[in-house]
Amino acid sequence: MNLHLAAISKQIAPGVHAVVIVDGAGWHIADALSVPDNISLLFLPPYSPELNAQENIWRYLRQNFLAGRIQSIASRDGLSWIGS
Repeated sequence: MNLHLAAISKQIAPGVHAVVIVDGAGWHIADALSVPDNISLLFLPPYSPELNAQENIWRYLRQNFLAGRIQSIASRDGLSWIGS
């Protein structure tokens, strides 16, 4: 994360301050995290999947591509007790 923040910091124009939105992952809150002076971290609330773009992608995949797959595999393999 330190390398990532340093790379972002180098791309920011002089005199400009950036805000990086992060979740509560361990590497975002580690004591060893070094945040450059031209960056501020904005933390998402502890459980807020609606604010995390990655969670929206997973929800879309589950609803449109993964739904029913577990049940189909269970039925095919004679494991009908799964999902009931």
